[in-house]
Amino acid sequence: MIEYTSVRELRGPLLVLDRLSGVGWDEFARIRLAGGEWRHGQVLEVDRDLAVVEVLEGTSGMTTGGTGVEFAGEPLHIPVGTGWLGRVCNGRGEPIDGGPPILGAERAPVTGYPLNPIRREPPADPVSTGVSVIDGLTTLVRGQKLPVFSVPGLPHLELATQIAAQANVGGEPFSVVFAGMGLTRADAALVRDGLEERSAAGELVLLLNTADDPVIERIITPRVALTVAEHLAFHGGRHVLVVLTDMTSYAEALREVSAARDEIPARRGYPGYLYSDLASLYERCGRIQGVPGSVTIVPVLTMPAGDLTHPVPDLTGYITEGQIVLSEQVHATGTYPPVEPLSSLSRLMRHGAGPGRTREDHLDIAAQLLAALARARQVRELADLVGESALSRTDRCYLDLEEAFRTELVDQRHDEARKIDDTLDRAWQVLLRLPHRELTMLPAELVATHGDPP
Repeated sequence: MIEYTSVRELRGPLLVLDRLSGVGWDEFARIRLAGGEWRHGQVLEVDRDLAVVEVLEGTSGMTTGGTGVEFAGEPLHIPVGTGWLGRVCNGRGEPIDGGPPILGAERAPVTGYPLNPIRREPPADPVSTGVSVIDGLTTLVRGQKLPVFSVPGLPHLELATQIAAQANVGGEPFSVVFAGMGLTRADAALVRDGLEERSAAGELVLLLNTADDPVIERIITPRVALTVAEHLAFHGGRHVLVVLTDMTSYAEALREVSAARDEIPARRGYPGYLYSDLASLYERCGRIQGVPGSVTIVPVLTMPAGDLTHPVPDLTGYITEGQIVLSEQVHATGTYPPVEPLSSLSRLMRHGAGPGRTREDHLDIAAQLLAALARARQVRELADLVGESALSRTDRCYLDLEEAFRTELVDQRHDEARKIDDTLDRAWQVLLRLPHRELTMLPAELVATHGDPP
């Protein structure tokens, strides 16, 4: 292997070399420092005999003299297989749990590829999260990409950890890959503690990129996670849930590298290829015809100042199939998880809920409950103008329903996993705050069997 020492420049996390030959885009590189330390990199750009390499561990302590670079002739590859299960690694996939290196009979490039649309099988069947407001109103479907939109300060990390700890597919082979990006040390410890039981059971792969790790590592972390998940799903026949948090930290790392490369910025300084870059990650989920297993993605992202038009949530919304929105107003009531139901949506819910999947009355209950919550919001606004005493008896029933929905259905403990029957029974008890004549989206015979009107 040829070692090149013609380092021209160090710029942020980037290393620029010249007088090269035979080096290609996206090649993996090993970088030897003057003191003998080894670092790793990836080729971002090639122009004739010049190459730009991003250094995964950062360029701190490096000098242009005495630095040598070796190119592998291929993109970054990692071993794949069941050896990842039960392990805790850093964002590059290196073990940090004190165990041995991860080995596998096969290796795969972390860049990966989106699934071929011709071979895609439509998402179907539910992934149960044990969280009532999600399972009941925005059902997660195997092969779906369903993001969580949050605001800094809300318990989105706690919710992501709870979903990863509780999710299941009803007894079929199932695994979780959790990738944390830009986490504080305290948050990383929270995640490890919350997922300890699942990790000990050999059902979890945990990748942790902390805030004091090199920022460039965050660009690799979700790709490592998805590469591991794809092999477990499409070669191991497992249903795999991939939780990615926080994708805003990932986008910030992408922006930092783009700025170091002197690229022309687009919206709010993000690179113009942010959409295609996010799509290259999200579109790696799904199901393949004739192949057992599936990859389901739950990306979590924070919206600066709660701005839904910010480039990261805006572009994510174009690629994914719905969203779960966390609300500061709901959080202020002390409710966990603070999900805003009328802003949340699972576009594939009908493929994962209903007869033969969850329960026959599931879709009808969800539709009726959302309609009732929308009416309750209108009544609440009216009550603010004229006072509750001026409302009709039916209107007051809608306000009662809104409170019962929050306290009896949405609110639950961080370690509480509810079965779908429990969730739907709770939803019935909430709906029965209304007179039967108001339940127009439910079959009359079904309503009659669930109790008397208030």
